[in-house]
Parts: sequence; C-alpha cells; structure tokens
Amino acid sequence: MNTALLTDHYELTMLQAALASGAAHRRAIFEVFARRLPAGRRYGMVAGTGRILDAIENFQFGPQELAFLRDLVDAPTYDFLARFRFSGDIYGYREGETYYPGSPIMVVEGPFAEAVLLETVVLSILNHDCAIASAAARMTRAAGDRPIIEMGSRRTHERAAVAASRAAYLCGFGSTSNLMAGLEYGVPTAGTSAHAFTLLHDSEEAAFQAQLASLGASTTLLIDTYDVAKAVKTAVDLAGPGLGAVRIDSGDLATAAIEVRRLLDDLGAHQTRIVVTSDLDEFAIAALAAAPVDGYGVGTSLVTGSGAPTANLVYKLVTREDSTGALQPVAKKSVGKPSRGGRKWAYRALRDGTATAELVTLAPDEHAGRPLLVPLVRDGAVVGREPLPAARARVRASVTELPAIAHSLSPGDPAIPTIFK
Repeated sequence: MNTALLTDHYELTMLQAALASGAAHRRAIFEVFARRLPAGRRYGMVAGTGRILDAIENFQFGPQELAFLRDLVDAPTYDFLARFRFSGDIYGYREGETYYPGSPIMVVEGPFAEAVLLETVVLSILNHDCAIASAAARMTRAAGDRPIIEMGSRRTHERAAVAASRAAYLCGFGSTSNLMAGLEYGVPTAGTSAHAFTLLHDSEEAAFQAQLASLGASTTLLIDTYDVAKAVKTAVDLAGPGLGAVRIDSGDLATAAIEVRRLLDDLGAHQTRIVVTSDLDEFAIAALAAAPVDGYGVGTSLVTGSGAPTANLVYKLVTREDSTGALQPVAKKSVGKPSRGGRKWAYRALRDGTATAELVTLAPDEHAGRPLLVPLVRDGAVVGREPLPAARARVRASVTELPAIAHSLSPGDPAIPTIFK
C-alpha cells in the first residue's frame, strides 16, 4: 500500500513555504514523545515500530497521488514530491519496551522537507498501536498464565482491527479472531461460534451435534443461549468427557463459571476448559482471578485502549540547522505544551535487574544504563526490522524488570521517574 497520502495537508503547506524560503533542506531532528501518560497509567508500551518501517518503505508519490496533488501544490513542491524518497536516519525504542513521560521513543533526522512529511503517518501508527499495546499488557498481566484471545474486530475500523490484533499478540495475547492479522503478521487465529449458530438450528442439541460433527470434540461450545445448566449436560452427553471447552458470554461470569465447573466435574468432564467473554477489560479479568476460568476473550476494551484510545504522542522539532550550517536546539514554550530542545539519548537505569529511572540525556552516556534508542533507518534504508516473536519476547523481559508498583491497576504515577540530564 502506498502510504504517501496518509498525511495532513498542513505538511504540504509547510513544505511548500519552506521550499520557497530556502529552509526546506536544512537538517532537522524531530522526536516522538508523550508529555504524560493516560490518567492513572503506570507505564506505556511501545508498539507499531515495525508497521512504521513498512510505511516508510512505501512512502512515495506515484502517478495517482501526484495527479491528486497537482492542483493543491505549486510546481516546485510538485517536482519535489515526484522524486521524494526519505534519505534520513531514524532511531527508536524497539517494540516491547516500556516508555514514560518524555521518553524519546522515536528520533527522525533528515532534511526538514523529508522529515516533516513523515509526521502524520508516524503519529497515526504509534498513537494507535502504543495505546492498544499498553492496554493489552495490563490485561495479560491480570490474566497471569491464562490465555486471552483478541476478538475486537467488529468494534473498530477494519484496518485498525488488524493493527490491534498485532499489538495485542505482541503483548501476550495468544490468538486473534482476525484472519487478516493471521495472514499479514502470522498471529495465530481462533474462533468458536456465535449465538446465531445455535438459533439457526431447531434445537440447541442439534446445533451442538452439527458443530461436534464438523470440528470434533476439541471444539468450544457456546452454552448461554438458553439455559446454561441444561446446555452443559447436553454438551457433555454429546461430546463425552473429552469436550474441549465451553464458553460463557453473559451474566455474572464468576458465579456462572463456578456453577459450570461444578456441573462439568459432576459429569466427569474434568479437563473441559471454561472460556469467558462479554465486555472484559483488565479490571474484570483481575476480578475473575479466583474463578475457575481457563481463558478469556477480549474485544471492545482492547481495541479502544481500555479507556485510552490514543497514546497522546507528539512529533516535535528539537534541533535544526541554522543559516551557518550549525545545529541548534529549539523548543516551543506554549503554555501547557512545552518541549525540550536538543537531540536526546535515552537509557533505562537498573538496580539488581529492576528499573529505577528513565534517563534522558543530551549526549551519549555509556554509564547511564541500558541504551533504549537503536538504529531503525540509516540513509533512508531500513536496518532495524525484526520478527514479531522477538518483540513479543522483549515485552516479557521489559515487564519483568518493572518495579512491583507498575503492575497495580489502581490509578497512580508512572512506575519510574523520567530524569533529564
């Protein structure tokens, strides 16, 4: 997919004016950061970096895009766009790292005319994917060893659903209902059946028979269309004690799970798992920790960031080349929206394997801690792509290094301070 028009018109306004003033080719450094985390969150989770690298590789203006822009920009701008390829450097936190207020999770360096055009697509991807990943990380932590399936496709934009599936899998979800995420990113897919399947048949028994005949006894049967207790008995009578799982999608899930577990055990189906769905979020999952539940299905709360649908990330110019060729730090002083000038480096300070601070410096400091910024793009070529399983493993490591307070679901301050040196 050509990504060049996944941008705002004002990027072209700035480009055209900068070309006219002669400043367009001055070297510039932009940083992506959040001034604050969503209210009450203890940490954010980086996700979407891999998708950004794909987007940058496909960021060029072809015949269709140029035809659309012909009457929107002047001739010099049109000519610039016709031969545009990003030639700069990008550094960033790898996917699966945690971040905090002020963390420079992405640094874009290059001519102003090139770097400014990437602003919208970079923010669009990072704001969405980081929000989903941050919620997913909280959910998987609350779930412990119990698996979670992502099933929120019908609650968001069709392409956002694919990105959300990827971000959820990155942060520990075991599978997704979204087949496009399976095709594009290799996320394992899973699915059971809806109440419509039961209602289609002349009886619940007939529906169960049909599903078992097609998919075998390892399938998951939905048991709350009519009477749950009767459905459990019917399911075990038809499938035998080797029935794979049953799903509960309504009511008081904790109470229902206790009763269903008792019924299954009385019928000898001791290995039949119980999966619960129905508007779950990290708080509901945590509340079910003591219930005899074997897995969760999460939809709406996941794809909407569980109340924080954006990561509030911004893309700000922090350094620019002046008329003499020297690089100068720059910062905005807007009330409530200040920025810090100068190109940053970032490190994670650790003590006995536990994170104690996010250190942000204006020069490399090998003694500051674990480096967080790595090369992603060099001279316009992608150098930092990695397989999704590697990022998935990093999530586990980065969450493990957090102090215990980071895992509290109660509102609070960031788990570690951001220290600017």
